[in-house]
Amino acid sequence: MANNNPIGLFDSGIGGTSIWKEINELLPNENTIYLADSKNAPYGQKTKEEIINLSIKNTEFLLEQNCKIIVVACNTATTNAIKELRAKYSVPFIGIEPAIKPAAINSKTQTIGILATKGTLNSELFHETSRKFQDIKIVEQIGHNLVPLIENGQINSPEMNMLLHEYLKPMIEANIDYLVLGCSHYPYLIPQIKKILPKGIKIIDSGEAVARQTRKVLEERDALNDSSELGKNIFYTNSNPNVLKSILENQYQIIQKEF
Repeated sequence: MANNNPIGLFDSGIGGTSIWKEINELLPNENTIYLADSKNAPYGQKTKEEIINLSIKNTEFLLEQNCKIIVVACNTATTNAIKELRAKYSVPFIGIEPAIKPAAINSKTQTIGILATKGTLNSELFHETSRKFQDIKIVEQIGHNLVPLIENGQINSPEMNMLLHEYLKPMIEANIDYLVLGCSHYPYLIPQIKKILPKGIKIIDSGEAVARQTRKVLEERDALNDSSELGKNIFYTNSNPNVLKSILENQYQIIQKEF
């Protein structure tokens, strides 16, 4: 494995760019390839078998581009497929799962909220993690239709605002002091969420922790890119690239391609 080989990331669409941004900030000299499987978004409504098959397809594509490590920048794909991916391939995988632990450990009200996809909340991995904090009340909410709205560029739409009010109201009433975002698309909703939540409630997502873990694994394998130049970043999408372009502010190469 060459150290200048890229870090590969995939998600069911544009959401994982929130993870990519954290990795790019922490490791600016690394080359990256990002795969947005927007044609098949959202993964959260699919069966475990479908999610595994899509994750295998995405992994194969990134391995063809000689990626040295693969970040599964999708909560649903991590919680449903990472075990199978690690068993099938020798490349290291970094997963992303809801940051329940820091929220549970730091909660003063002993009540935290989690907004995630159906696929994540129903997964074995999520239940395993939740069981470790039985003294904490976890208010779960499936974010029905949030991902399709984000994928269609409707982050600030009235419909989005209405759904967020509906989903967050029971959490506020339950006296949560932490809200865990359990989908890599959801950090793009933080400005609206902050307007709805009382000031004392903290919002946690997994992006920074995933970036640190990526660096740690590359260091352990002596696989960090030692170039002093900024890395090259390429984005692939199998759907309309316009939303991805707007999220990335037209700064990077986006290739529309069937995969």
